Amino acid sequence: MLPYRRLSAYYFFYFAFVGAFSPYFTLYLQDLSFSATDIAILMSLMQVMRVLAPNLWSWLAEHTGLRLPIVRLSALMSVAGFAIFFFTESFTGIFVGMALMAFFWSASLPLVETLTFAHLGREGHRYGSIRVWGSVGFIVAVLALGYVLDHVPIRGVLWAIVMILVGILVCAVLMPDARVAAPGRAVISLGATLRNPAVQALLWACFLMSAAHGVLYVFYSILLADEGYGKAVIGWLWSLGVIAEIVVFMFMPRLMQHFSLRQLLLFAFACAVLRFAAIGWGAGNLVVLLLAQVLHGATFGMYHAAAIAAINHWFPGKLQSRGQALYGSISFGAGGMLGGLISGYCWDWVGAAWSFTLGSVFALIGLLCLLFGWRVEADLRPDRH
Repeated sequence: MLPYRRLSAYYFFYFAFVGAFSPYFTLYLQDLSFSATDIAILMSLMQVMRVLAPNLWSWLAEHTGLRLPIVRLSALMSVAGFAIFFFTESFTGIFVGMALMAFFWSASLPLVETLTFAHLGREGHRYGSIRVWGSVGFIVAVLALGYVLDHVPIRGVLWAIVMILVGILVCAVLMPDARVAAPGRAVISLGATLRNPAVQALLWACFLMSAAHGVLYVFYSILLADEGYGKAVIGWLWSLGVIAEIVVFMFMPRLMQHFSLRQLLLFAFACAVLRFAAIGWGAGNLVVLLLAQVLHGATFGMYHAAAIAAINHWFPGKLQSRGQALYGSISFGAGGMLGGLISGYCWDWVGAAWSFTLGSVFALIGLLCLLFGWRVEADLRPDRH
């Protein structure tokens, strides 16, 4: 039977960490008087480790079969790494703690995604109903912490995050194992898969979509705080985006019956071009920010569900862990690192509006990669998997 609750609980706490860390840890670093460049460097360590760690851990999991023990070890060491922040406020100390936490935290999600699809078997279309609990966890964390931080010092974010990391550890311990297999599917080499032009176009596009989001994840809360919005409002704006994401996840099975993965991805990238320009030039207008956050349902929810479905199709069987790791390291890792670092340098040089405009440019290039690199005749529909 599908262990729906235990899988959903893991996603809940895993993305509750993102909901607490991404919006508010940058405000903690700003409170420590770090520059925009320093903040970008520190936050980019999360993406750097998502380039290195997932491939290393996935390779180890494939050769040892110890997927679940690695997930549990990564949860334990994430807590240990984050604990360093309680004992130092120096750039070097936080750099070390961030690197250690990120190296282990980034190891788990590709393996958990593989275990989730193994439990789902032929019911892969139900992935969204499990992953949606990650979005719920994000909303609970970002809203609750936003209200709390309006009344307590910003250092309180450390205690909130460490408790969430402990929740991830508990869920990892309770998570059931699953046999990863793909009956009836031919063995395809990794090299042959990567030579597929459509796969190459998708991976490049994913890289660019995460680069587009880099400025959002590093500087969105700082932008809103500089515009005079309170932390509770900041939390609600982050939450609105994820609420839109949840709605899209709920409708993705139906959307996938009517549109191909390529069509859904093209729409998501077009929305990203519009969204980041709107945030950059309309930050002082709450209505513009609200509309831009609604587009998160497409720029992340639709994009991620369609990309994961394509990766699951093109990297079958034993290649699935490697495919998930490649997707995570190329997009959230390398792409997020590039977007975050460039935005850090641009922030002090050309300002917030042009930094977010650069995000739109990244999304536009990704749109062109998909449009011309992934030909219509190579399109996919989930019901043909």
